[in-house]
Order: sequence, then structure tokens, then C-alpha cells
Amino acid sequence: MYEAVRAQPDGKSSVAEFVERAADYGFDGVVVRNHHDSRADYDADALSAEYGIDVVAGLEVHAEDQQTASGSVGNYRTTETILAIHGGTPALNRFAVETDKVDVLAHPMADGGDVNHVIVKAAADNGVRLEFDLSGVLRLSGGRRVRAIQSLRKLWEIVDHYDAPYVVSAEPTSHLEVRAPRELKAVGEQLGLSREFVEDGLVEWGRLAERNRRIQSESFIEPGVERGRYEEEP
Repeated sequence: MYEAVRAQPDGKSSVAEFVERAADYGFDGVVVRNHHDSRADYDADALSAEYGIDVVAGLEVHAEDQQTASGSVGNYRTTETILAIHGGTPALNRFAVETDKVDVLAHPMADGGDVNHVIVKAAADNGVRLEFDLSGVLRLSGGRRVRAIQSLRKLWEIVDHYDAPYVVSAEPTSHLEVRAPRELKAVGEQLGLSREFVEDGLVEWGRLAERNRRIQSESFIEPGVERGRYEEEP
């Protein structure tokens, strides 16, 4: 199972602090998901060797419109193991799920955003994972927490209906916000999500990393497939 974190300067803790805490809590890996304009400085291989878990270089494109997002995807796809789009608006949600070079649509329900059957079906067709972000349930209160819960339940209903791919994260911005997998499963149960559902979403980050590393490898050349495309294997 993997957690996807925001490290300095996008968050409050260093990548090393996150990796140490995640290793202590029994995670198999950490995905560094800083926004593209707040990239972290770290040596993934050195941290993996020191703490014994996988450290994955990721990036979350935070753009105001589709054109800017498209340019960023082109710039970063070949350099990052996992590439996400920070969604929320109908236009960015639609762009992300229709772009097979995008791995994850992050925060699809944020900032008043919504997900409908068209978005989820496109995500399923293109192998784009929809994120179940538990941070609102863990760190908000009052009406904002209630709305976060309602959004996650709505997202689950439509993802379950279309059997769409997904990931789960608590999106910690400090190593003190990292929660053990068993705690995240318990939070999921409060929302009506099974422990197996939450675990599979945490594991999916690692599956994505493994697949994309294989694609990026110089030895991965499949006849008839254009190098650099990030689509599901048959």
C-alpha cells in the first residue's frame, strides 16, 4: 500500500520525514505528488535504500485551464513516474479523463466540482484513476466535513457502477498527518466503503508506478505501440 504526499515546499515536511513515517506505519511506498510549480528536492533511490520502501517521483499539474494543463502534461509525462491532474472544474475533469497520458484525476469533487457518468465512463475507457481523497473527512469539521463525506459517497456510487479505476489517499501535507493503512480503512468504513475497497485504492498507486516504470524503461519496446504512450496493457 502507498500514500501520496505533498512535501516541502508544497507541504510542511521533507520527503525524508514522510518516508520515515510511512515506513514506520507499514506502507510499501510513498508517492511524492507536489504541484508542478512547487517541486520537491529529494533523492528517491537514496531514500528507498535508507528506509526500505519505494519512493515514487510524481507530479500533480495544477492549471487554470485545459490548454495550460495540456502543455504541462507534455512537459512532464516522460520525466515523472506518476502524473496527476488537479481537477475540480468540469473542463479540467473532462480533459484529464480523456487524456490517456494522465494517470490520476486528483480532487475530482473539489471546489464545487462534480463527476457524472460521462466523466467516469471516459476514465474507465482511458485508464485514468479517480482519486478518493480522504483528507476532508480527516481534517475538516462541521458543514465542510459533511460535504466532503457526501461527495465521496456520490463518487463511490458512480465509480462502482462503471467499475472505473481509482486510487485512495489522505493527501498529507505534513508527516504528522500520515495515518496508518488500518486507520484509513476504518475511515472508509465510516463512509460505507469496504476495507478491501480502500486497500485496493492504496495499492493502486504502486501498480501504476510499476507499470509506468516498465513503460519508461529503455528495454520496453512493444511492436506497433508508440513509445511514450501510457495506456493499459491488453
